[in-house]
Amino acid sequence: MNMTSRRCSLQIDDYLDMLNLAIQLGDVKWQKEITRKIEMSLSKLETAAQS
Repeated sequence: MNMTSRRCSLQIDDYLDMLNLAIQLGDVKWQKEITRKIEMSLSKLETAAQS
């Protein structure tokens, strides 16, 4: 696993923790923002995997 993949994986783990908190708090706006950031991180991870 290269450095970019490792960094993205850690970011996704952190975002999932925050998403769980946002769900518990019922903060829909925050949930959408976190989901968007997770999607961006996954896109970076896919790009790194293809390289």
